[in-house]
Amino acid sequence: MASTFLINMAEYILLCFRNWFWLIPVLVSGFFLFQIVSAFLTVKPRRGWRIALILFLSVTSDMVIWLGDTNLLFTLLFFLPLLMLVSRGNRVGRLAVTVIFFCLIMPVNAVLNTYYAPAMAHFGLDNVYYYSNKFIRPTLWGLLYLAARKRLPERPPRLSPRLWKLELLLAAMPFSSLLAVVLLPILQSDYIYSNYLLHGLTMNLGVAVLPFVFLTSLALLYAIQVLEDHERLEEANKLASLRESYYQGLRREERQVRTLRHDLRNHLTVVQGLLEQGETVRAAGYLGEIAASPAMSGRRNLCENETANIVLAAKLEAMDQAGLTADFAVSLPRDLSIADLDLCALLGNALDNAMEAAERAEDRTVILRCRAEKGLFMLRMENAYAGELAPELATTKTDKASHGFGLAGMREIAERLGGSLETRAQAGRFELVVCLPLN
Repeated sequence: MASTFLINMAEYILLCFRNWFWLIPVLVSGFFLFQIVSAFLTVKPRRGWRIALILFLSVTSDMVIWLGDTNLLFTLLFFLPLLMLVSRGNRVGRLAVTVIFFCLIMPVNAVLNTYYAPAMAHFGLDNVYYYSNKFIRPTLWGLLYLAARKRLPERPPRLSPRLWKLELLLAAMPFSSLLAVVLLPILQSDYIYSNYLLHGLTMNLGVAVLPFVFLTSLALLYAIQVLEDHERLEEANKLASLRESYYQGLRREERQVRTLRHDLRNHLTVVQGLLEQGETVRAAGYLGEIAASPAMSGRRNLCENETANIVLAAKLEAMDQAGLTADFAVSLPRDLSIADLDLCALLGNALDNAMEAAERAEDRTVILRCRAEKGLFMLRMENAYAGELAPELATTKTDKASHGFGLAGMREIAERLGGSLETRAQAGRFELVVCLPLN
């Protein structure tokens, strides 16, 4: 009796050890998947969220998926909400990336469970399948991570809301294909599996569609990086154009100052002559003309930050041409933890929207307050508007390809940087407030 008990205990311990041992490759799969997912999704900073995501990806990567099985739906019901919960940033972007990764992981599970397992069983290699199946997944995800490691983005991609919507629409193609090939046999499972011809057709369809879904998902992840690079170049070109315009203005003013300095002796001689002749009114008028010259006005240095100064100077010039009144008070240091492109987009879009609304309003004053202090970046924009505001402050200009990033783009930046954006519209006055934490 004692020997039987010891044998049973030994078998139980070995069984427990074996089960715990097989958790290692499952966790390895989750770790490699986490490395790839976190390159495209901004995971919330707390360690608990990261651990939860690794564990969930581990379970998901080992989920049993068959053609004609409802496990895919149950997995989807947990996959989408959880990845949305542990991440932050643009909602449409997070949803697009979540759908893409669902389409990346599920085909691998479906191929292994639907095709690899029966093939091994057909040749009497059940033990080979049992052991090899545990290592195929971590090997695949590990090789994918190592192959793409140098090409993975250093930080989660930042696309405009318009491009994220495009990615989501493109992701619908592999997503619908995956659902169709896995779930369609459920509708007529009895008939399909009793008809060898239809069963074979369904299996052949899976062989064709599942690799397509996997490869398309990889292509969509690559497309996100390409679109981000393209958008970053566009924003950099816009900022470079603003800088060039700013520096050209500085050179023009410098030439005007040199000319004024060169002619100053002549101007003083004229004024002195007018005063000696008692022509004080004409002398005062002449001095007024000199004071009103562009060389005397100079370019206003609104703050120490170069990027903000360039954007504000360009918008001030545009407001002067449009007959708008600027009421700016800006206090930003030379160095900010906010990227130049984000700062340019925030100030530029806020001022563009305010100017566009003020041009049609009776009160043509645009009020801007912006400062950085106590670890916070604060921006407040106020202006009057006439009529009804466009949804999401979309542009009313006919050239919507070149305009209209508006509030949606600013909100995406605020969410991505862990800040907030609030708007208020009441009694013909619109107010926008942006608050961002500074590192």
